[in-house]
Amino acid sequence: MIRYIVLIKFKPGIEEAVIDSLFDALAELGNQIAGMRGFDGGVSVSPEKLEQGFTHGFCIDFDDARARDAYLVHPAHQALGAELVKAADGEISGLIVFDLEM
Repeated sequence: MIRYIVLIKFKPGIEEAVIDSLFDALAELGNQIAGMRGFDGGVSVSPEKLEQGFTHGFCIDFDDARARDAYLVHPAHQALGAELVKAADGEISGLIVFDLEM
């Protein structure tokens, strides 16, 4: 299994409704991409306060690397990824992507 983790530093002033819409659309990809097990996302609630400005994050579990790779090239993911980059503070530098093999 692959756990795909994304941390996001959104632009100041971005509306929570925009973030919710992006996360809802990402979760919906599970209905289009075989091997995508689910989506969890939201705002950081860490008491440690070590987020370094990264306020939100999400995780997607995939059956395997092949399912994750299909997600990466899927046109809907490509479009949503572009929207996330535009919404992130510093664009691509406002995102961290980390994959774990479980």
